Amino acid sequence: MSRIAGSETEVVIGDLRRRFVPLLSTVFAMLLGLLPIVTTTLWVPNLAFLMLITWRLVRPEVWQAQVALGLGLLADLIVPGAPLGQSMLLWTLIFLSLDYADHLLGVRDYWLDWTLAAAAILFHSAGVWYIALLMGAKLSIIIMIPQLILSILAYPLMARIVLGLDRWRLAR
Repeated sequence: MSRIAGSETEVVIGDLRRRFVPLLSTVFAMLLGLLPIVTTTLWVPNLAFLMLITWRLVRPEVWQAQVALGLGLLADLIVPGAPLGQSMLLWTLIFLSLDYADHLLGVRDYWLDWTLAAAAILFHSAGVWYIALLMGAKLSIIIMIPQLILSILAYPLMARIVLGLDRWRLAR
């Protein structure tokens, strides 16, 4: 037996890891939103959205734009309090805009990824606020500023987590 590819079991496990680690890590981040953490202000970043855009920015070839639609539906069903379709709409629009940015820019570096992530987080927060406003909530945009700042500052940490997961995903 050749040790170049390993056994058939190792090849199958490696293939499953390559395919499902981004999806399972994003779903796990969605499920973290179900933990009974009680806050009176919006300080906790949306970890599922951060994981999603980090995977998209670190490995753009992993997901196409239509994946955001399905993951957005799952997020809308899992996350309590969000209207059905909010994440589907916002995540798909952000994925399409990131695809367009990839088309225009070509090669990106770390700072440009952080800038794109900050723009996506800002758009997502503004979209969530506006949809809540349309649903009848009396919510000031000022109250969302701490979550916005913490989300932008949490992107490098999330990028480290995703890079570690990606190294493990691609390891032999």
